[in-house]
Amino acid sequence: QVQLVESGGGLVQAGGSLRLSCAASGSIFRMYGMGWYRQAPGKERELVATISNDGSTNYRDSVKGRFTISRDNANNAVHLQMNSLKPEDTGVYICNAWGVGPRYPAWGQGTQVTVSS
Repeated sequence: QVQLVESGGGLVQAGGSLRLSCAASGSIFRMYGMGWYRQAPGKERELVATISNDGSTNYRDSVKGRFTISRDNANNAVHLQMNSLKPEDTGVYICNAWGVGPRYPAWGQGTQVTVSS
């Protein structure tokens, strides 16, 4: 089983910054990448950013240039640096890990990010 624990959410004013972290533990062999999704009230879960084991990244268009995803391979962690936050970035940010095997995809519990205008 793969456990994902997020941290770093909170309340921030528009234009501010937050840094989210997610640590993976458990049976994480054959894990190929990690990422972040978010879900706002009444909306579907959407992909925010992903990073593969080889370092390649992918971002949704609305966060490009503002968010940066990075990996800490030594600690099996992923971080999301969020700058120039907007009210529309508000939501529960959920860590994700993917790979090969029945343990994947794995999901964290989520951390709340609220951006006030």
